[in-house]
This record gives sequence, C-alpha cells and structure tokens, in this order.
Amino acid sequence: MGGAYDAVVVGAGPNGLAAAVVLARAGRSVLLIEAADSIGGGCRSAALTLPGFVHDVCSAIHPLAAASPLFRELDLGDHGLVWIQPGAPLAHPFDDGPPALLERSLEATVLGLGGADGAAWRRLFAPLAEAWPRLEGQLLGPPLRWPGSPLALARFGVRGLRGAAGLARSLFSGERARALFAGLAAHSILPLERAATSAVALVLGIAGHRVGWPLPRGGAQRLADALASKLAGLGGEIETGRRVGDLAELPPARSVLLDLTPRELLRVAGRRLSGGEHRRLGRFRFGPGVFKMDFALDGPIPWRSVECARAGTVHLGGSLDEIADGERRVWRGEHPERPFVLLAQPSLFDPTRAPAGRHTVWAYCHVPAGSDRDLSALIEAQIERFAPGFRDRVLARSAQTALELEASNPNCVGGDITGGVTDLAQILARPVARPVPYATSAPGVFVCSSSTPPGGGVHGMCGYHAARAALAERARFGAVEAGSRGGGSARQGGPPA
Repeated sequence: MGGAYDAVVVGAGPNGLAAAVVLARAGRSVLLIEAADSIGGGCRSAALTLPGFVHDVCSAIHPLAAASPLFRELDLGDHGLVWIQPGAPLAHPFDDGPPALLERSLEATVLGLGGADGAAWRRLFAPLAEAWPRLEGQLLGPPLRWPGSPLALARFGVRGLRGAAGLARSLFSGERARALFAGLAAHSILPLERAATSAVALVLGIAGHRVGWPLPRGGAQRLADALASKLAGLGGEIETGRRVGDLAELPPARSVLLDLTPRELLRVAGRRLSGGEHRRLGRFRFGPGVFKMDFALDGPIPWRSVECARAGTVHLGGSLDEIADGERRVWRGEHPERPFVLLAQPSLFDPTRAPAGRHTVWAYCHVPAGSDRDLSALIEAQIERFAPGFRDRVLARSAQTALELEASNPNCVGGDITGGVTDLAQILARPVARPVPYATSAPGVFVCSSSTPPGGGVHGMCGYHAARAALAERARFGAVEAGSRGGGSARQGGPPA
C-alpha cells in the first residue's frame, strides 16, 4: 500500500466511493478500504436465484443518482455507466379501475389523473420542478445553511414540512392521486402523518418529472464500478476484503472519512471521540427494516392493468388509507397482513438482466427493526392481487429478512436501509447537531455515510460534502502551519478543491 496517504476512506458504498473520487479529483492521494470482497455496499448486483439472472442486492431504481449534481459532473458514462429510462417512472395499480402513473411528462401525469386532481398535481409540482436547479443544492446538502434561493426553498418547505397523509387529503379529492402521492411518501419509511414525509414525496415526484427514475444497464453494480473506474483514473487505490476494527489499524493519513453509521463509527473510532459526542451518537435512532425478495420468472409479470408494464417501478398498496395503516403498524412493531410493496421490473427494459424470454423482479416491504420473519407469502400475495397468475411464472426466488440484511451489511442496522430515521429532528441534526455535520470531535476524522445530510438514497452527496469538509479543514490547518512558520505553502498534498 505504500506510505502515508492524504486521505483514507473506510467503506466503499456509493458515498465512500464519491468521497474518494472528490478527494482524488482535488489532487489528494487516497486509499479506499472495503470490508466486503466487492465494492458497492447497497449498490451491488449478484446472481441471487439462477445462473444468467442478474439481481440488484439492495438499490435498483435510481432517481436521486440521476438527479445528483456530483454524478452529473463526473461523466460516468465514460466509465461504462448507461442509464435506461423505462416508459414511465412509476405505476400504482388498484383493485378496480386504471392505475395511477407518474410519467416523465408532467402534463401526461396531469392528463392521466384528470379533472381537479390533475390540475392540483400541476399546481403542486410544476413550480417545484421548474425550480429544481435552484433547489437541488439545498435539498441535497446540509439543511442548516443560508439558502441560495430562499423563495424557491420556502415554496418547497410550505408543502414539504407537512405530513403526507394530510397534504394528500387536502390537495386531492380522488383516491388515485392520493394513493400515488402516499406511495411516494412511503419511501420515507415513516408513518405518513409525520411531519416532513411530504418532502420525500415531493423530491421523488420532482425527480420523476425532471430526470426520470432510471436503472443502470447491467445492474446497480455498474454504478459502483463506474465510480471505482473514475477513482482509479485519478490515481486512487481500493482494497477489498479488509474489515477495520479500529482507526489505529489504518495507514497514516491526514484525513480519515468513514462511510459508516453511528453504531459502526463508535466501534471503529469511539476511543478518539469526546465523551459528549459518544453519548449523542449512542442516542442516534435507526428506523424499521425491510424484507426483500428477488424472483426469476419465465415471463413478464401478468399485470391486470397492462399499463403497469410501462413502469420500471410499481407500488403495491392500494389506497392511501391502506398504505398509511400499514406504515403505522410497522412503527408499532407489527407486520401488516397487506404490506406496502415496492417492486421493480428491470428486465422489461434491460435485456442483460435475464436470459431471452425470462425476467427478474425485485421487491421489498417495510418491517419492524430487527425482524426475522419470512414475509414471502405476504409479498407474493400482494403481487398476485394486482397480477393474477404471477406465482405460476416463478422459476426461483430469494428472500432476505431484516436481520439477514444487517448481517450482510452492518450499515443496515436492524435492516434499516436509510442510515437512520429521517424524521424532522434527524434531518436537522444528522448524525448529531454540529456546525459541520460531517466532522467529528476527533481532528481529521469525518463521517460520509447516509447517516449524514442529505440522508438515504444513492446520490453520493453525503460523500461529496464530507470530502469538501475534509479539504476545507486541511486548507485551514495548512494556513495555520504556514502562518506559524512566518510564510510558506498553505497546503500539503494538493490544492483545496
């Protein structure tokens, strides 16, 4: 591995990879260390069922990656990443009548919802989608800073700070629009009455209209591989299969960035942190987990509503009331009999995912934290509810409980895939209240995981902002050193980016 590095990054999920790329792009020497035998963290692909079927291990559909300012800058297409846009980002079927569709076109979505609800959807999303270039930096970064576009942010906040169930009922009179909005908000993995659950629905809806909900050709692993290729081209090094137990095990480095949740941060760096920070990190709250399934099929899903075959993602949960009831039950420690199921059907749009004529399906539902229950029958029943004959097409299936997910990825505490609860309190103080949320009380040690702003999702922005904080600290430290010597260089290891 050589001698000292400017920076060592621990954890090669999307945020660790992003942090390493940003540092290397600034001219720093970087070593990225990953405990698993392959990079990617929650952005990996594998043959989970049968040979020739490519399944995404965790993330599958990537609206926030497509919306990420960092990924847009990196030209990852030059490193093998190809985005595929399904015909529609999202379908939400019902027991009776046509599904509600989130279309790339705002006007097509409005037309599909029709009448007063279509007009209400336009009033809600049109100004926010138009303002997205002014909002993205604020919504995908630390929340406690002066906004670059205060009027646009205020317009977003008036709606986004509300509970999704209440906002949907106040804006829409029909069940189709209400349920479509509720399904977007349920990605928060919070009861839909909670404050700020509407913000999740708004961001995902805006992304659908601005950039779509694309999937990487060949699987989610291709996104991680593209970031690794970018890092290698900048001179960065990657070491896999090495689990770090303590910061003392790392090679000398001016900065250490940890793509770890607070629990793992305390395990690795606890001895370096102040007593107060140790206690605050110990109080960080993790949310419910997920139960995930992958299927190999002998044909496409036989949707009752054929329009669902246009969508890369399908939300299975019926009405707003049913979705909201299920999410409340999960937070009470229960397993709903009709869970809200998030389903992706990538092979309809990406033929590399399965042998000719065959298909892959990815699905999960929310469960209480640490659940070890097998909910295969419940998920399959929800799919069968909207696609009679689905079970007859299953060639093989793979299932993973929340506890098994944590065992495979320690960052998913209790099966939590969002890096911790994303309620209003932990949006504003994530992982603890600090002027620079990526810094720690240990000099030179930073956190770059989804437990920092802006939180969960594959976007790399936690890593980007943590790397910028590390570069800023080194620049300040270099300036102090130079001043104490009466002059000289204000930096070591490259210019601040």
